[in-house]
Amino acid sequence: RAHADGKSITFVGTATANGPAMVDGVTFPRQNEGHSGYTIDNAPGRSGISPLVTRVMPATKPDIVTLMIGTNDVQHDIDVTNAPARLCKLLDSIIATDAHMLLVVAQIVPTTDAKVNVAVQAFNNAIPALVNSRSAAGKHIILVDMYQPIASAPGFQTSGSTVPDNTVGPMFDWLHPNVAGYKVMGDTWYDAIKGALR
Repeated sequence: RAHADGKSITFVGTATANGPAMVDGVTFPRQNEGHSGYTIDNAPGRSGISPLVTRVMPATKPDIVTLMIGTNDVQHDIDVTNAPARLCKLLDSIIATDAHMLLVVAQIVPTTDAKVNVAVQAFNNAIPALVNSRSAAGKHIILVDMYQPIASAPGFQTSGSTVPDNTVGPMFDWLHPNVAGYKVMGDTWYDAIKGALR
């Protein structure tokens, strides 16, 4: 979408390169800072995103950070009550590395398990206040709702812990989006950042 709009964009990060080699006949920048299975901070048996900030941010110098974190905290019931407080510290840590960078914080996507979504929504409901207080203080930070675009996508269902037909709807399994779901997410991210692109 950025290429079609004539916008200049690239990806940076220290994680293993991922994604296609080409998009619309243009080389796709495969760098990223996505980490499968990570939590907000280190937890028993889990690595956290927070400890990476002081190393990764100065090394990659992003103009925009798109952050969606907390799914594994909620899924694995890792002190969920205090997850917003951990997110609060992570946001401040990222912001402190570059006052001019735009931080785009997403509320996490739903699962197909209605019971788990109660905890997902409780976590998501805490995020707007964290973002708004920093925005009011003059920080370059905005909120993106990733929950509703997936939850309202055709074929989404909360039928339990499995998806009987993962070719229908936006989910690959009970927790992870499929290609259709990732397109919804990509469109949501792009709508949030396109005004910041040149």
